[in-house]
Amino acid sequence: MTGHHGGAGSSGWALVDGVVVLALAVAAAGYAAGLWASRHRSPWPGHRTLLWYAGLAAAGAALLGPLAHAARESFSAHMVGHLLLGMLAPLALVLAAPVSLALRALPVGEARALSRVLRGRWARAATHPVVAGVLDAGGLWLLYTTGLYAAAHSSALLHAVVHAHVLAAGYLFTAAIAGADPDPHRGSFALRSAVLVLFVAAHSVLAKWLYAHPPAGVGAADGRAGAQIMYYGGDVADVALLVVFFARWYAATRPREHARPGP
Repeated sequence: MTGHHGGAGSSGWALVDGVVVLALAVAAAGYAAGLWASRHRSPWPGHRTLLWYAGLAAAGAALLGPLAHAARESFSAHMVGHLLLGMLAPLALVLAAPVSLALRALPVGEARALSRVLRGRWARAATHPVVAGVLDAGGLWLLYTTGLYAAAHSSALLHAVVHAHVLAAGYLFTAAIAGADPDPHRGSFALRSAVLVLFVAAHSVLAKWLYAHPPAGVGAADGRAGAQIMYYGGDVADVALLVVFFARWYAATRPREHARPGP
């Protein structure tokens, strides 16, 4: 895959990089502001703060610096970035519970307004496990089995849109399956477990497909290496999500078990 090499088009890539830096800085500052605004309330779990900044660091590594530049030339490097941006960063960001922090930090009126948005039809649709799963897995199939992958490497704007979708879809899917934030529309454990199993299968099948059919412009050896990274690295991320999902299930069912009358 041939990436950009300076010239007139380089300004577009530089602009995208600048927007990414700004977005990451705003996200980092916003979380810090939430911590400061809610400092007089009960202590905020430190691990959530660490997860937020770890998630931003993972997203930044995928979008900026040596890995991001290598990904424009190498499919295997691109796949490392895909795992960071689409699976590991979303998991860390979701577990950081940014919505819960915002509800703690905002004034009462604004917190109620945010709650109304979260209860709205658009939030309900976007966070439905099936919708989120289709957006995430379907987007990956569209990216890698059509000409979209090659097109995204020749257009800075399309490249930015694709990566924004990967991060957003990964976040929505992770939140729908095992979110730490309050969700008035959260699906049942049975539905979420079924969607999670189907997502893992779709991700694995896509990796196997790419092993035999790399995207246009990707060499056979590089394609196989990238597919293997997607397959085995995806397994690691999927296991992490499964652990979180079953931990949520255990936490939700344990109180009911304790509440049962004795024999």
